[in-house]
Amino acid sequence: MDDKSPQEIFEKMAEKGHNMFKDFSAAESKEMLSQFGNAWNTIVTRAMESPEEWVKTMSGFYQDQFNLWINMFNPASQSTVHPERGDRRFSGDEWEESPVHNYLKQSYLLSSRWLTGLVENSTLDEKTKQKCDFYTRQFIDAMSPSNFALTNPEVLKETIESNGQNLVAGLENLMSDIDKGRISMTDESKFTLGENLATTPGSVVFENKLIQLVHFKPMTEKVNERPILIIPPCINKYYILDLSEHNSYVRYCLEQGNDVYIISWRNPDESLGDVTWDEYISVGTIPAIDAVKEISGAKKINAVSWCIGGTMLATTMSVLASKRKKPIATATFFTTLLDFSDPGELGVFIDESQVQQHEHKLKEGGVMPGKQLASTFAMLRANDLVWSYVVNNYLKGKTPPPFDILFWNGDSTNMTSAMYTWYLRNMYLENNLAKPGGVELCGVKVDLGKIDCPVYFLSAIEDHIAPWKTTFIGTELVKSESIEFVLAASGHVAGVINPASKNKRHFWKDGELGKGPEHWLESAEEVPGSWWPHWDAWLKANGNKTVDAPSQLGTDKYPELEPAPGSFVMAKAS
Repeated sequence: MDDKSPQEIFEKMAEKGHNMFKDFSAAESKEMLSQFGNAWNTIVTRAMESPEEWVKTMSGFYQDQFNLWINMFNPASQSTVHPERGDRRFSGDEWEESPVHNYLKQSYLLSSRWLTGLVENSTLDEKTKQKCDFYTRQFIDAMSPSNFALTNPEVLKETIESNGQNLVAGLENLMSDIDKGRISMTDESKFTLGENLATTPGSVVFENKLIQLVHFKPMTEKVNERPILIIPPCINKYYILDLSEHNSYVRYCLEQGNDVYIISWRNPDESLGDVTWDEYISVGTIPAIDAVKEISGAKKINAVSWCIGGTMLATTMSVLASKRKKPIATATFFTTLLDFSDPGELGVFIDESQVQQHEHKLKEGGVMPGKQLASTFAMLRANDLVWSYVVNNYLKGKTPPPFDILFWNGDSTNMTSAMYTWYLRNMYLENNLAKPGGVELCGVKVDLGKIDCPVYFLSAIEDHIAPWKTTFIGTELVKSESIEFVLAASGHVAGVINPASKNKRHFWKDGELGKGPEHWLESAEEVPGSWWPHWDAWLKANGNKTVDAPSQLGTDKYPELEPAPGSFVMAKAS
């Protein structure tokens, strides 16, 4: 660290902190705090209407806290309140070895459960209760004794053993992250695109203002006559599907005998702020489909999509079907919402008031910053994606270990204002896509019932972004006679990136469709290992005729413009 006085250091931190948070909307913050305060005021007011019940609840809470206090130094009484399964904040032995810190931990857990219980048992309407519960848990998570140096015995031990060097290193990490405008979740110095991430050989063979189309070099002498076009989410970069070699879904597809292409979306700046969902189809997905067909000579192609990329694929297929074009032989949707009636905790951020604020803020164009979107997603799992790194990076002064998925997670992508506000209102707020003709794109009414090719839905049981029971509704919106629904263990990313070579986790398959998600899971078969081979077998079962692998990438009309991964994926979000 530079030789500066403490005052200069903190002044510099204050300045950087101001720059880091200046783009946050004060109106949005006030709105959220107002809703949170009003909800709790309602809870307390209604509780006081039944004073006997309120006194009983308070007395029980105070009695439990008193019992913890008087038994603080009684080993036989310690650990009477345990963290929930998966909560790693108090996993260090130091929390058990120190009676004081063990008491702090248990008192905190007891208070947390009491607060969340008050919300759960309140008479608030479900929408308000969901919001109140979310922000209550945000407050609870922030106030954990693990987040403060003096109340975290692991940090105190580290401070003593290092003579305070952990706090010095933590300050350096904090200032570095303030410069970035986000918390570092991995050692980013260990990764370079094109060197140890996104290394599958290929070339960019088509480019326009929104996309680069990457054609990968085949890895087998024969390939499926129907090439694969992968449509990743435009709010993230495509290399989540081409991480390090052992984690690459793209490489797996190539190894199974496929000719593979992928869309690399442009990271939009303010000059593209007026680009709409229509253009993401007319300038993005449709030209990519046309290029893949022309380069390969195939009459039809297999399409694979993820998250919002799946929503784009579904709208694209409906638009083309309305124009009597059906170039997709099979469609695969990873963790994709086609019905948005229950978006899970993301719904906390989406109501008429908040959508109107976004529309007002972005009415002059520009972009929705990728970092702000990433922060929203991180709040859904604050303990794992925020506070654990605050403790590790800033209090313990450690550098997080290298992890390719988390490097990708920090490589944000902007969204154009026109597309973002349209997406919020038509999908999340009004759920128009689920209504036949509810949205109009490229001059035609969108009807998901026009999707009638074989369809594979892959969802994840712990998905906080695309809840699996809501993604399941997609099986009821398309009209295919061949629908495969598979449920992977883990969450939105880890559920998808589960390499066959590692054969970890498990998945469910072959449940009965048509009777809702709960019945499907009850009737499904649990299978150990990765779902990737199951998908590959399904794809081959729906067309396995092979042809000679292309001897070159692209064609004269679609020449090799630059090596993969291309330049679009290198652009950083604002």
